[in-house]
Amino acid sequence: MTIIDVLEQNAIQYPKETALVEINPQFEQSSRITWRDYALIQPEPGEPFRREITWTDFEQKANRFANLLLTRGCKKGDKIAILLMNSIEWLPIYFGILKAGAVVVPLNYRYTAEEIKYCLDKADCSMLVFGPEFIGRVEQICDRLPNVAHMFYVGEDCPSFADSYDGMIRYCSNEAPGFVITEEDNAAIYFSSGTTGFPKAILHSHRALMHAARTEQNHHGQTHDDVFLCIPPLYHTGAKMHWFGSFLVGGRAVLLKGTKPEWIFRAVSEEKCTIVWLLVPWAQDILDSIDRGDLVLQNYELDQWRLMHIGAQPVPPSLIRRWLNVFPHHKYDTNYGLSESIGPGCVHLGLDHIDKVGAIGQAGYLWQVRIVDENGRTVPRGEVGELCVKGPGVMKCYYKDDKSTDEVLKGDWLFTGDMAMEDADGFIWLVDRKKDVIITGGENLYPVQIENHIRRHEAVKDVAVIGLPHARLGEIAAAIIEVKPEYTLTEDEVNDFCAALPRYKRPRKVIFADVPRNPTGKIEKPKLREIYCGDSLVAQQLEQ
Repeated sequence: MTIIDVLEQNAIQYPKETALVEINPQFEQSSRITWRDYALIQPEPGEPFRREITWTDFEQKANRFANLLLTRGCKKGDKIAILLMNSIEWLPIYFGILKAGAVVVPLNYRYTAEEIKYCLDKADCSMLVFGPEFIGRVEQICDRLPNVAHMFYVGEDCPSFADSYDGMIRYCSNEAPGFVITEEDNAAIYFSSGTTGFPKAILHSHRALMHAARTEQNHHGQTHDDVFLCIPPLYHTGAKMHWFGSFLVGGRAVLLKGTKPEWIFRAVSEEKCTIVWLLVPWAQDILDSIDRGDLVLQNYELDQWRLMHIGAQPVPPSLIRRWLNVFPHHKYDTNYGLSESIGPGCVHLGLDHIDKVGAIGQAGYLWQVRIVDENGRTVPRGEVGELCVKGPGVMKCYYKDDKSTDEVLKGDWLFTGDMAMEDADGFIWLVDRKKDVIITGGENLYPVQIENHIRRHEAVKDVAVIGLPHARLGEIAAAIIEVKPEYTLTEDEVNDFCAALPRYKRPRKVIFADVPRNPTGKIEKPKLREIYCGDSLVAQQLEQ
């Protein structure tokens, strides 16, 4: 069985039920009506505020696009890229590519024109689907893409160098093409987030996609009645693979285009969402809004919201304690994963282990884990080593990159590059990225431990700790701190707060600035190192 079969089954079992809802809060015309009422009103010109499609619509739109691809010469195994913002078209296009027997290649919407070209070339893409936000970037490179034979534009006012998606699929058959696709066939190429260098092309099979769905459903027990609120970008494995658990049982999904706390709460309330996956900054913004009185819980219908889960980065225990203090009835789970392991789920905390908040948990459904030293030997519990995972969701390879593949795939084991420790109860605690470890005067510092401490300060909105060069110690820890707008904070106050840490773990430099994060919520430490490690003024200060 493949993920394509699941869509076909949902269309048969729940033909007239809503599959996907898209919410665009920035286009709201009146706050006095509900989002559902708005859908009944004739929309103003431009993008409508709320759209929805049934499972039959979903299946037929996917079939139409698959058949359109076939008329353009698409062959089994061809690579077809998606460059779209989250929208109700995104997932039918994704499944249409799979139904055509092709390999889907989702692209990060933040990529520059040259990065888009790099990824299209790297993945050998023969076609590209893009939206209005990307006309300028695609136009810059469209005459330098020798492998890309066709481009499809999703939106109004199609540019001259592309074909109109909307104008063409209406003439294509809504019947499935009928390809025989197995779990071992190639399905998708996802690009790594690039937080440790330029993105790598991660090749996954249909088996991995299906395992992601089964893992998610096993962990969180989605039923057909659950409603999943999807906020993160669909090009990334995180959001989509969490939704796969609901997709497996024909549950409805709501695509929210925006991250403001009031938008999230209104979506949960009016769309009756039961499951929400958040990133750390969004959860923090919600709690801060509640503390300020900007969000009043009594104004929303939230009783049906049963699960908040979180991942994509280390989660501060203090944040979850605050959350559960406000929402004591919520089930909570932390999910750990990589794009190389088809996203979240290879390690997770579990709904019944709230006493272990701070840990990433134990091996997920049908996954195995090890923590090893530099020689690949399993370390004793309590010692730090590199986390390795093994299971049906491990990537096939880095596409066209044997060297990088060999560095992380050792037999069936994926070496994650994350440093971790297993406690006496068998729970795994993430210590830090292997490449982010700071070695100062011969001591290993793990930035996450320092960040978790500093985040407990009431004035801190976000923090990132990086290593800066030092003539005598090799490196020192520098804390880049983003302060909440309503607070002030001084370097002396930070140093006093960090006095509770062992002396060697205290940051030697405090910098007040914004903390950049990528769309999946990960701190962009290479960007911070580029800014501050190359700053001659900082270097001079460090020498003093």
